[in-house]
Amino acid sequence: MLIKDKSDKLWYGFLAVAVVLPFIPGVIGGSFFGHVATMILLYAAMAQSWNIISGYCGQTSFGHSVFFGIGAYAASLAVVTFESLPWYGVPLGMLVAAVVSIVISYPCFKLKGHYFAIATFAIVEIFNRLFMIWDAVGGALGLDYPILPDGWKNFSWSDTKNGYYLGALVIFALVFSVVRWIERHRMGYYLRAVREGQETAESLGVNSTIVKLSAMALSASLAALCGSFFAQYNYRVDPPMVMSLDMSMKFVLITILGGIGTFWGPFLGALVLIPLQEYTRAYLSNLGAGVDLMIFGLIIIVVMIKQPQGIMGLIRYFTRKKIVREEGDA
Repeated sequence: MLIKDKSDKLWYGFLAVAVVLPFIPGVIGGSFFGHVATMILLYAAMAQSWNIISGYCGQTSFGHSVFFGIGAYAASLAVVTFESLPWYGVPLGMLVAAVVSIVISYPCFKLKGHYFAIATFAIVEIFNRLFMIWDAVGGALGLDYPILPDGWKNFSWSDTKNGYYLGALVIFALVFSVVRWIERHRMGYYLRAVREGQETAESLGVNSTIVKLSAMALSASLAALCGSFFAQYNYRVDPPMVMSLDMSMKFVLITILGGIGTFWGPFLGALVLIPLQEYTRAYLSNLGAGVDLMIFGLIIIVVMIKQPQGIMGLIRYFTRKKIVREEGDA
């Protein structure tokens, strides 16, 4: 109970600080830091959505950019093609992503181990090529947003990032709250049981197929929600931008660096990798493309060699070491 209390204090304390930031003059507003902070929240939510199926349920997916892209295209089509509000496209994108995830996952879940992960690689390529030739969604050129009036109605701002930051914070809070609920309720036990041993879980009465499909549908719908925000923030969408292996790997790398299967891992991974990505692109672009990815790789290699459980593993290691030292001194 004490651990839960400490966890609650940390969670609500973080949210309180995050909510206050945009109201402090010059902190978020039109600053580059505001952009980076918004991206940290968004990518942390993206990674956490992937963490549900891959971290808690143990089903490694490299295809989450498909669901992310579905959400991005749903919001974009609502604005560009139907000249409506992005809000109409968001729930539709989440629903379509959930349905698509169930349809493609049901046969893939019959594959064991690495074969499931390989199948998800193929799914990304299939959807990427499909959207590249599909004229109704803009084909290879994608969809470019028109200039929209500023405000929450169109979820668009041209002179400040406060609105986008608060929107990303809401998505972050929603996704992480869902995972907090999973951790503390029966679904969390089912997911961990399937992860630790599907046959054993089934012998105890757990329907592993229903558990995995439910986790995938939830994970996909939350990834689609993040994709909708991404399209609004960038004012355009195309297949390589949202539905590619590069985007899928960001889901994976952020979570692994922070600590897969942990609550704070996706946030810690995003807190390290996203500022690195944005600042290297801004200030080291003269060195050529891919500098951020090379630094990504080096950081992940170093952390994985030291602690395979990522940053959360390092924190736990040093915390235990401190406790042992204090007990020894006592």
